Amino acid sequence: MHRRTLLNGAAASLFAAPALGQDTRATTLRFVPQANLTSLDPIWTTATVTGNHGYYVYDTLYGEDANYKPQPQMAEGHEVLDNGRKWRIRLREGLKFHDGSPVRAVDCTTSIARWCQRDTFGLLLGKATEGFTIVDDRTFEIRLTRAFPLLLNALAKADGACFMMPERLAKTDGNRQITEVVGSGPYRFMAAEYNSGVRSVYEKFDGYVPRREPPSRNSGGKITHFPRIEWQIIPDPATAANALMRGEVDWWERPLADLQPMLARNRDIVREVIDLTGRTSIMRLNHLQPPFDNVKVRQAVRMAVRQEEYMRASQGDDTTIWQTCRSLWGRGTPNYAGEQEDLMPQSIETAREALKASGYSGQKVVIINPTDFPDIGPLGQVTADVLGKIGMNVDLNESDWGTVIQRRNSREPVEKGGWSIFHTTGSTFGWSNPALSTLVRGPGQAGWFGWWTNQQAEALAEEWLFASDEAAQKKAAGTLGRLALDQVATVPLGQFTIKTAYRKSLSGILAGSAPYPWSVKRA
Repeated sequence: MHRRTLLNGAAASLFAAPALGQDTRATTLRFVPQANLTSLDPIWTTATVTGNHGYYVYDTLYGEDANYKPQPQMAEGHEVLDNGRKWRIRLREGLKFHDGSPVRAVDCTTSIARWCQRDTFGLLLGKATEGFTIVDDRTFEIRLTRAFPLLLNALAKADGACFMMPERLAKTDGNRQITEVVGSGPYRFMAAEYNSGVRSVYEKFDGYVPRREPPSRNSGGKITHFPRIEWQIIPDPATAANALMRGEVDWWERPLADLQPMLARNRDIVREVIDLTGRTSIMRLNHLQPPFDNVKVRQAVRMAVRQEEYMRASQGDDTTIWQTCRSLWGRGTPNYAGEQEDLMPQSIETAREALKASGYSGQKVVIINPTDFPDIGPLGQVTADVLGKIGMNVDLNESDWGTVIQRRNSREPVEKGGWSIFHTTGSTFGWSNPALSTLVRGPGQAGWFGWWTNQQAEALAEEWLFASDEAAQKKAAGTLGRLALDQVATVPLGQFTIKTAYRKSLSGILAGSAPYPWSVKRA
């Protein structure tokens, strides 16, 4: 019911989509991303679309292979010294930024320091970092207060990646967006052709030297075959489907579930699940402002959530592509240990009574919600309906996704442009342990949007990180997951998989990864 509101007028436009230019057809990949690209800084925001943009433009010191193991990327190699308290990393020879300047050790140390201000894993690394030493232009050391055995895992993580930037840009405070896009990755961002809401353009960087290993997830040889890639922003799903079927675009990252049967009937289109771990949908509450600074109010909201309703609204009735998960550790991940059904009774009546007993006094609950993101928009609409039923004063404030990701940075009260709730999705594996997951961590205003503060949660994350064995790790993760769900750091709404869709004329799309452009070519 709710997802249909995102398709108003879509059927009428299905066969009236404007033709896109065909002049550079053979050398240009035309890609429809999941959402509009409004923020260009992948350190400042966790928006998936900005992270995908980041992989075009930037590179990382290490990357995760298909088995989630860290592999050298920009790094030539490393040494571990002083009983694990010092890591010496040496860069590959010949690395260049898009402005022609060489990649230096100081660029890397400054980039790591900025990333540590924002990322969940980075916060743990930053806390254990004593400082950096520049050995020479290609070599630097990370000095630690204690051994940090997962340092390479931190630098290699795929979601919320530690991208390398020139020192002059990496000096920007992590709480401010960079104003210039210069990386050393396989594609250059064409700022002069960027038009938010219309398109983003990338051109192959001839100075990029790929590694020799085969590509694997976000590691290995990033060999590019298209001189030019255009991101076409098409917020209407039916128009995007029509453009794909006509061959006006080559690849649609995230087709709407309702349109998948139509795409399946087109013999020129391939549909494929490339994000094999799937995604998790969540509700995030603002812990800084009333009413959700009150844990009892948060708990009432959690009790009202019926995940099946959220999944059907956002993903449709095909239960082969979604499943419920009443845990903050996703199904299929190492720390999943069963459903936490006692904390999520899924009862409007129970939630209504809990809200009455919580002290809630009618404060306005502002839900910021996108109208142009079919996987997310219906989630906010369901929440608005559910919270109204349990007696909350709800204001569903709908806009485009770009506005949502800008506004969720506000820590002001709702009367001054703040917010109470937003919804999003993320990689299930990317939220699979205490170092990676923003959903269970409690560093307060240094943390993720919502700014949950809980010292016990932070202590458990460190306990997991430095645990002596796997059993101790699992115990710490289990305790942390239950604590975060009990205190309602985040409300899980279910898991799903996505079938991306592309023209049969493309080959080389990597399975088991994000929609990366390397290895992709026209048959």
